[in-house]
Amino acid sequence: MPSSLPRPLSDLPIRRLTRDDLVVCADLSEDRGWPRDEERWTLLLAAGTGYGIDDPDSKGLMASCVVVSYGSELAAVGMLLVAGRHARRGVGRYLMQRVIEAAGDTPLSLHATASGRPLYEELGFAPVGRTVRLSGTFRPAAGAGPKPFGGSGAVIRSASAHDLRAVVQLDSVVFGLDRTHLLTRLPTFADHLRVAEEDGELTGFAALSPSAANHAVGPLIAKDTATAQLLVASLAEATDRPLRVDVDARHEDLLGWLGRCGLRSDTETTVMTLGGRQHADWPRYFAPFSLATG
Repeated sequence: MPSSLPRPLSDLPIRRLTRDDLVVCADLSEDRGWPRDEERWTLLLAAGTGYGIDDPDSKGLMASCVVVSYGSELAAVGMLLVAGRHARRGVGRYLMQRVIEAAGDTPLSLHATASGRPLYEELGFAPVGRTVRLSGTFRPAAGAGPKPFGGSGAVIRSASAHDLRAVVQLDSVVFGLDRTHLLTRLPTFADHLRVAEEDGELTGFAALSPSAANHAVGPLIAKDTATAQLLVASLAEATDRPLRVDVDARHEDLLGWLGRCGLRSDTETTVMTLGGRQHADWPRYFAPFSLATG
C-alpha cells in the first residue's frame, strides 16, 4: 500500500547521502529491480554527491539521486530511483527539480530510460544521443575476430600504476573533461583494467567491474574499432561471468561484432542534456564509465 505523502512535496526533507547509506541505497536499487551494486554505490558516493529522501514509514530510502561533477562545464546525473510504493506520485520530479536548482548554471547530462524520458523532457532536457546495452556470454565466433579498422597493431596488457597518468591524459582528451576523481578510483573499483599500446603510446583503455552476476565493461576508450575489440576480448578472457556493455549507438561496427560474439541487445537509453552539449570525441568514446557518470 502506498503511504501518505506530505503536501506540498516541498515539505519532504532532502539530505546528503554518505557511505553509511550504502545498504539502504543498495536496497532501493533492488526494490526497483536493479542489481544491488554496493561497489558501484561506493564509487558514486565517493566521487559524486548523493541526495536522498528518507522513507518516513521505514528505515530505508524513498528516493535517491547522484550527481558527479566535472567542474563548471558539466555534471552527470544518475541513480534517480524512487521506491516502488512511492512511484508515480511526483517524488522523482520533486527530487530532480531540487537537483537542477542546486546545479545552478552548470549543464547537466544523463542517460534516460524510455519510461524516464518524458519527465526529463518536461524538465527541459534534450536528446543528444543513444546508448545500446548488450549482455550475454562472450564467445568469439569464427570470423568474428578484430578486423583491421584503421590497421590497429595494438598490444593489449594489464594496466600498472605507472599507466594511470597516461590513462587520465588520454581520457581528458577523448571525454573532453577532467575525470581524474573517477579514474584514480578505477584500480580499486574495477576487477581488471587493460590498456592498449602502440610504439610506446597509450591508444586505449578499458575496465571490467562487478555488477551482480555480470561483469560490466566501461569505460571503453580506443583509437579505433579494432583496438576496442581487442580490449573487450582481453577483458572477456579474464572472467567467466556474462558481460554487460553500454555502447554508443553510432559505433555500429562494434555493436555488430559484439552480437556475433554472443551478446544480445537488452535495452536502450537516450543521452540527454540540460543547458549543455556532448563533450566526448565520440569516434574514440565507445562506452561510458557507467550510465550514472557518463
